[in-house]
Amino acid sequence: MDFNLSREQLLVRKMMAEFTEKEVKPIAAETDRTCQYPKETIEKLFDLGVMGLGVPKEYGGQGGDAIAGAIVIEELAKACASTADIVAAHNGLCCDPILKFGTEEQKQKYLPMLTRGHKVGAFALTEPNAGSDASKGQTEVVDAGDHYVMNGSKIFITNGYVAEVFVVFAMTDKSKGTKGITAFIVESSDPGFSVGKHEEKMGLHGAPTAEIVFQDCIIPKDRMLGKEGKGFSIAMQTLDGGRIGIAAQGLGIAEGALQEAINYTKSREQFGRPISKFQNTQFTLADMELGCEAGRLLTYQAAALKQAGQRFTKEAAMAKLFTSEHAMKTTTKVVQMFGGYGYTKDYPVERMMRDAKITEIYEGTSEVQRIVISANMGL
Repeated sequence: MDFNLSREQLLVRKMMAEFTEKEVKPIAAETDRTCQYPKETIEKLFDLGVMGLGVPKEYGGQGGDAIAGAIVIEELAKACASTADIVAAHNGLCCDPILKFGTEEQKQKYLPMLTRGHKVGAFALTEPNAGSDASKGQTEVVDAGDHYVMNGSKIFITNGYVAEVFVVFAMTDKSKGTKGITAFIVESSDPGFSVGKHEEKMGLHGAPTAEIVFQDCIIPKDRMLGKEGKGFSIAMQTLDGGRIGIAAQGLGIAEGALQEAINYTKSREQFGRPISKFQNTQFTLADMELGCEAGRLLTYQAAALKQAGQRFTKEAAMAKLFTSEHAMKTTTKVVQMFGGYGYTKDYPVERMMRDAKITEIYEGTSEVQRIVISANMGL
């Protein structure tokens, strides 16, 4: 395996590191404090070609590979996990399934909207009584002849109240459980579509999370994504790719927190010397660095397998599980290392700790990842 990044991937890292330092980091604390969607930043990311990075050029994208996509999320998450989350959901959970499962007509229509058209995308699977168990979903679609009618609601939808294009999963036959789930492309302008509750969260304050409601929502006949009854398979394959994005997000949070810790411990003096000179501090930082390096390898390995068209379900689950738990451990230790200052908003580490927690929960909890990993071990 070649562990060296390509010239294109290195250029993406350089571009995103510079963009994050100049455009994202200066407003990260304010974005968190005000819970405001960073619209101007996202518009600039559209202009850079980051939104829909992996979409082929003929559909308005850049044709970037999966590792470059992970690098984008990683770099953004070093300073602002909210911005990283918005991009990850748009690219991995909306653009990807349309690209992979859409008809040529659907790709020609929607992918340019999600790239050059500056329209944000979202993915809607979770319901109040259907989290890890998608078979319990109650959102239903019926065939009304020349169109479909959708009724129900989805919760915890990232980009929920800013997105204009949604990949939505609904029951076309409840009696079949997961085999009765079908995927659809829904637009926010469709009659009967509305946004419900805006969620107030522990972290990711800049990432717009909301309930989506469908009340006799009219869906044109050409909006079914993939075949009827194949929605569960589409959702699971999409989540495999999405977990690479969350792995990159967890990795970036951990890397950002580690850099903050290095800077702080080198400048903070106790008992006559910088606390970075104490062996206990050095051992703690070494463990953090070790975890970041391991998480990076796991994440890039999963992305490389995805790019090669090989199966990557287990690898994506391992990357997501490891980096999310490492992000939580790292940020918690960094807050402790900062002492009382770490518990204040004078430093970004308390925000990083709050942001890290969700990476252990969404797109499959840590427990679900362990189920996925063990199920792919031939046990």
